[in-house]
Amino acid sequence: MAVATTPDLEAITRRFRALGDEHRLKIIDLLRSGERCVCELTDALDVGQSLLSFHLRTLRDAGLVTDRREGRWAYYTLDADAFAQLEDFVGALPSTKLSTNAARCCG
Repeated sequence: MAVATTPDLEAITRRFRALGDEHRLKIIDLLRSGERCVCELTDALDVGQSLLSFHLRTLRDAGLVTDRREGRWAYYTLDADAFAQLEDFVGALPSTKLSTNAARCCG
């Protein structure tokens, strides 16, 4: 029998906060197709290097992306485990209206 695990709500909260910005969602969208060099992200997003660095650091600190260095360039990729955790959390939410429980509780 499988044991249900308690989700890491702190990590999930950090990740959803990091996803709550249009620039960071654009970065995530670009990384969906695979690893990208920071220079490619700069060109694709048409943002300054310091702003891009801020958003990439936010995503990295939230555990949503990983980076690797090759010479003077940094390459970024999505962290599949982090997105699987978010998918599991959202997928476990009820798909029916929650108002049915309110009638039983307070009635």
